[in-house]
This record gives sequence, C-alpha cells and structure tokens, in this order.
Amino acid sequence: MNSSTLGEFLLGRPGDFQYENAELGRLLNAIRLAGKVVSHEIRKAGLVDITGTVGSTNVQGEEQQKLDIFANDAFINTLTNREIVCGIVSEENEDIIEIHGADNRNRNKYVVVMDPLDGSSNIDANITVGTIFGIYHRISPIGTPVTMEDFLQSGNNQVAAGFIAYGTSTMMVYTTGNGVNGFTLNPAIGTYYLSHPNVTIPKDGGIFSVNEGGYVHFPQGVKNYIKYCQKEEGDRPYKGRYVGSMVADVWRTMLQGGIYFYPESTGKPHGKLRLLYECNPLAFLMEQAGGKATNGHMRIMDIKPTDIHQRMPFFGGDAKMVDKAMEFIRLAGE
Repeated sequence: MNSSTLGEFLLGRPGDFQYENAELGRLLNAIRLAGKVVSHEIRKAGLVDITGTVGSTNVQGEEQQKLDIFANDAFINTLTNREIVCGIVSEENEDIIEIHGADNRNRNKYVVVMDPLDGSSNIDANITVGTIFGIYHRISPIGTPVTMEDFLQSGNNQVAAGFIAYGTSTMMVYTTGNGVNGFTLNPAIGTYYLSHPNVTIPKDGGIFSVNEGGYVHFPQGVKNYIKYCQKEEGDRPYKGRYVGSMVADVWRTMLQGGIYFYPESTGKPHGKLRLLYECNPLAFLMEQAGGKATNGHMRIMDIKPTDIHQRMPFFGGDAKMVDKAMEFIRLAGE
C-alpha cells in the first residue's frame, strides 16, 4: 500500500481541481470525516441497537433503516457545520436542503448530491454498503439562496464524485476528472491511505452483474443480452456476480472488469436507480476509469435531470460489454 494519505494526496494534486483548490479540498475532507463517523457506527452493528428498520419510509417509499437516518444526519451535519456548501440533495430528504451562512448569506460555491447509505437493507446481513456523492459548482449567483437549477445539472458538470464503501475495510474512492484513486482507512489511527492508485477497468471483463431475479420483468433486449452472457460459445460464458449493493457491485466491476446493470422493468418502467445521486457519480467514476455508462440508449452524463429524485436505468463497466448490451436493446427495437 502506498504511504500517501488522502490529505497529502489532496494537497499534492492541485491540478485536480477546476475551481478553488482550498474550498474543494475542504469539502472532500468533510466527506472523508463524515465517512469515518458512519464507518465507526456501522462497525457496532450487531453489538448495539442500530440495525433494523425504524418503521418509516423515505421520499422514495422505501423502508428506512436506522443507519439510513444516522448516515444522513452525519453527512448533513458535517457539511452544514463547516459552511462549505450552499445546498444538499439527499435520497432521504424530499426537498433540497438550503444552507445559510452565519450572516444568512451563502457565499459557498458548491452543492452536494448524495445517497448517504446505499444498500442499507444489507446491513443486518453484514454485507458491504456505501455512501455515494457528487459535487457540482452552483449556477445561481453567490450570496443568493440556492435554487433547484443548482442541482438539476447534467453529470458532465460534476466537479468531483465518489463513494465510500463500508465492507471488510472502509474505502473512499473519488475522481475530480483526472483519473480515479482509492484510499483505505486505517481504523487504528483514523487515516485513509492510498491503496488503489489510478484505477482502470480491465478490458474484456468476464463478469456480468444484474439481479436475475427480475429477469421475467426485463425488456426483451435485456433478456437477450443476459442469455448471450450465459451461453457457452468461444471464450464465454461470463460469470454472474451480484451483491445487491450498488457501491459493492460497481467497485468490483471497476477492479475486475465486466458490466453492472440495473435495467427498467415492468414494475419500474423508468428504472430504480436515481440519476442525480447514484447514476451520475458512478458514471463519472466509470468513465474516468476507462469504462462507459449509459441508460441503455445514451450516455448517462449527457442526460439533464428533470427532478432531483428522477430514476434511470443504468449500464456501466467495460466499454465493449456496455456497447454489446446496447446493441441487443437496439436490435429488440426498445
């Protein structure tokens, strides 16, 4: 493992930042800190009463886990108390969260979009979960209230994006448009160390990752592509791997190659994953790692959101495999 810490790495790469270095560096440091707080709490799972549901649902209509609420509060409080963003969108909140400065005027330049705890239903089974985040430069004038348009930007406008994975170890993986780097937390001293420099998705990956339990509900083109992946022919078949936690499945895809996809279905005609704070950040990472990410028809990051909780199909990973999936969808006339 490289001896470089995340803090040293941020200081040593000012060329990563398109805007004010110090402010974006502080923002990433705040996300790093909140991730350590959430990681510490997750490590208690099974020892104290922090697992299970709370008997309520979020704006998505999904049952909230206790750790969903804890993670959401941890990130919102950390970002708010440091006065480094002017607004936040979270999967757990119906509306945008406007942050006012001490003088009631927000002079900060950034907004953050996030899924505080992706895959939280897996916590009770001790399966990897994660935080997904994207960072944008605000559109509205500095010093004025944050607006919806500050968040409804295409993924092309992301200044930075990444995730924190809470699994056998805690990792923070991020990009600022200059490659992808991963850092592993040493819990003994609370420091992230560079463990995965310059991540690149292996070419000609051999893994396809999809919830095959939904097969009968998928469009015909997706069904045909799955059958193609399963059929023994030449160097195939591909191996099927699916965790059910997007962060875990995407990170495996980035390390081992292949494709991860979550298509639309009869029950979810617009897909399940959220464009703004799940698809766009992970699409940014996949592209920066040399891969590709689409909704089955067009590039994810070219799509301008129309709602902060808009859903979208997702196909991401090795460019050849994503193109092949799109070919099957196109041939099916969908």
